[in-house]
Amino acid sequence: IVTRDDVEESLKAKWQYVKDQEQLLKDLYFQIEETDQKLLLKRAERDYWLEYKNVGSKTQANKIKNLEKDIKEVKDDLCRATEYYANALKILKEKNDNLIETQMKKSKEQAPENAVKRIDKSSCRDIEENEWLKEEIKIYQKEISDLKASIYLLEEENIDLVMQLLDLRLQHLRV
Repeated sequence: IVTRDDVEESLKAKWQYVKDQEQLLKDLYFQIEETDQKLLLKRAERDYWLEYKNVGSKTQANKIKNLEKDIKEVKDDLCRATEYYANALKILKEKNDNLIETQMKKSKEQAPENAVKRIDKSSCRDIEENEWLKEEIKIYQKEISDLKASIYLLEEENIDLVMQLLDLRLQHLRV
């Protein structure tokens, strides 16, 4: 015997089962939509990477090759520029050294003139006297050397005369 309460309870249970199934179905639809969204995203990502693999990677490889060429050219340019500037620096140093040497020679040549311009009259007189004394010393040194030569000749002559005198005395003694 089935009572009304049993039927109601059974209907309620079926009703609840149907509601649960509908909710489960809704949840499944929602999950399917989410999965479809994820699938679309993954397909788009896959398509992007496939396109990159087929086209983009070649483009990137070409860009890499071009960049490597550019790097090599920049390195070569840097080496050439370094050599150029090293040579230019060397030449400038040589020019600078020559210029300094020339200036030093000029300043050495002009130093006495500048010194003469700055000295007073008494110092000028001392310098002139010093120059005169130097010339006198040269004259006296020449006279001394001449006198030494004369003395040498006279000594030679004296020695010859003494030798002759000795020879004569020796002859007189023999006689």
